[in-house]
Amino acid sequence: MIPIETRPAANDELALFRDAVRKFFAAHLLPNLDRWEEQGIVDRAFWHAAGEAGLLCPTAPEDHGGLGLDYRYNAVIGEELAYTGSSAGLVLQSDIVLDYIVHYASEELKARWLPRMITGEAIVAIAMTEPGTGSDLQGIRTTAVRDGDAYVINGNKTYITNGQLADLVIVVAKTDPAAGGKGISLILVEADRPGFSRGRNLDKIGQHSADTSELFFSDVRVPVENRLGEEGAGFAYLMAQLPQERLSIAISAQALAQRAFDEAVAFTKDRKAFGKTVFDFQNTRFQLAALQAELQVGWSHIDWALDRHVAGKLTTAEASAAKLYHTELLGRVADAALQLHGGAGYMNEYPIARIWRDARVMRIYGGTSEIMKEVIARSL
Repeated sequence: MIPIETRPAANDELALFRDAVRKFFAAHLLPNLDRWEEQGIVDRAFWHAAGEAGLLCPTAPEDHGGLGLDYRYNAVIGEELAYTGSSAGLVLQSDIVLDYIVHYASEELKARWLPRMITGEAIVAIAMTEPGTGSDLQGIRTTAVRDGDAYVINGNKTYITNGQLADLVIVVAKTDPAAGGKGISLILVEADRPGFSRGRNLDKIGQHSADTSELFFSDVRVPVENRLGEEGAGFAYLMAQLPQERLSIAISAQALAQRAFDEAVAFTKDRKAFGKTVFDFQNTRFQLAALQAELQVGWSHIDWALDRHVAGKLTTAEASAAKLYHTELLGRVADAALQLHGGAGYMNEYPIARIWRDARVMRIYGGTSEIMKEVIARSL
């Protein structure tokens, strides 16, 4: 289980909230998890139920129907969701997409979309990555050309989480292709706009229940009012939101690593070999002891980063270091846990197989481990 009692970030209110989150996932997520994995997408009914339970966008302002809580509540949801082994896109909506609208959208756009995001009526995606552009956002080719009181958007996006379900997409586009990073803007595109279309639900190694899509924009006209913030300021907005995005990934990675470890402990204590349990072998106990030490350090670091972030002090370099450390830790723990399962670990009927598959992409999305090292190095 995720350690709670020993963590300084815990308090009675957060503990009650965590208990409610666990009960909600036990009732609404776990019975459907295998089916969602098979169908490659989470039911919309789950989003509606999560909204009704107050598990979507808990930091949204109260005057727009939110709870007005701090990011620690998002962290609780992220931890518990990851621990279940689910890759449902709730965290993307609450931790990443929400703040772009809260901080940069007009009051009219906030009034139109925030209440629906909070209830789960509206699912929102953010479209950054393109077929030929990954971490280098300045190299995107999608354009938004001003035509009177509208933008005309053309381009392709790929690997977009929530892409199949999204009612609204934040599109990263170039409004001034000659200006490099200073020519990028963020524009809201409703999914029912003529010229917008979805490609296939991409066939991934893991995270099967997270719909991940190609999106196409062919002369999609949207009003200028759909722009978030100032024209040309999109790259700066993206950079400003990176600490929370990368902390969110780090939190999920740490929780999934804890689940992988717990699966390994339970399995080795149950499985017999040569007349005793696998856990009774010194090699097993020593491997698990080393992993437990790493996880203990990891949880302490998560709580340090959470405190820094809630206080508004977490830097991009610190958040990048958190993502680097915790996603790499997840890789080590998941691999060791699968190995301790022996042949059973390679069987999809065991949770460790899903965890191992799902873990791999976390060293890639949100910025690869190599990009994280570059960001950290620039701060030295």
